[in-house]
Amino acid sequence: MKVAVTGASGFVGGHLLQHLCARDIAVNAVLRRRDVALPSGANAFPGVDLLEAFDCSDALRGCDAVIHLAARVHVMQDTSVDPLAAYRQGNTAATLRLAEQAAAAGVRRFVFLSSIKVNGEETQPGQPFTTGSVPQPRDAYGISKLEAEQGLREIADRSDMQIVLIRTPLVYGPGVRANFRSMMHWLRRGIPLPFRSLRDNRRSLTAVGNLVDAIARALTAPAAANQLLLVADGEDLSTAELLVRLGAALGHPARLVPMPPGLLALAARAAGLGGLRQRLLGSLQVDASSARRVLDWTPPLSVDAGLQLTADDYLRHLS
Repeated sequence: MKVAVTGASGFVGGHLLQHLCARDIAVNAVLRRRDVALPSGANAFPGVDLLEAFDCSDALRGCDAVIHLAARVHVMQDTSVDPLAAYRQGNTAATLRLAEQAAAAGVRRFVFLSSIKVNGEETQPGQPFTTGSVPQPRDAYGISKLEAEQGLREIADRSDMQIVLIRTPLVYGPGVRANFRSMMHWLRRGIPLPFRSLRDNRRSLTAVGNLVDAIARALTAPAAANQLLLVADGEDLSTAELLVRLGAALGHPARLVPMPPGLLALAARAAGLGGLRQRLLGSLQVDASSARRVLDWTPPLSVDAGLQLTADDYLRHLS
């Protein structure tokens, strides 16, 4: 089998290439940069900027499938004059241009990594998003991903190429950056965190090892053709529980102090951190039962195993 992967130098892409090459799947890595080290079994196709006019025909030639990971990722403080237009260029137009080229090249399956932000930002406890939930994206990133999904469905309807749409919540694992890495910094330094009272919300997570395993299965699972899949670890944690278990994995117990959630919310708003307020206090649960059924899949990593791998990698790179 031969697979083209975009975003191969990114966080998920690096783990995915290792996963595929370890299973003797030939990979054409579509890259913007030219200085990326690749595992044995991966061929580099550098110099492809998906934000510009591009031609991936060489990378797509002879491929059975495409896994499209490259995206304009969610930007916390976007300085673009027109954020929606920027996201549409990077996440909608580029995705559909690539899919058209893949269909023309005879690619049989196109796997697209979308986002749970297509569904929305928050759920009520015990009422997770499912594949039947009505999409309600609240920001430009989520809108651009939804529009890419809709365009891919249209391409599948008029071609022989099958699509698989995968939405996932927060992905963590070795090499993770952004807020998750910040949490590890706080815990290692023993900073008191005012989150002890945040025990009632529930959030789904996805270990990168679980995500790449599901993506690999989506390449060939017959029942996955033209399906939407939601992928998550299967155990949802409160903010306080996540910090306690991550602290245990780091060997630095979480120092949580109580503060009323309402006061935390007010403080976040006053600091202009409304989005962070929602991620700390709110719930976002994902029902991944459809992915388990369609892919005949069980996540290989538990939450604790995923957190331990993440913590070990973080500590190793500190030394």
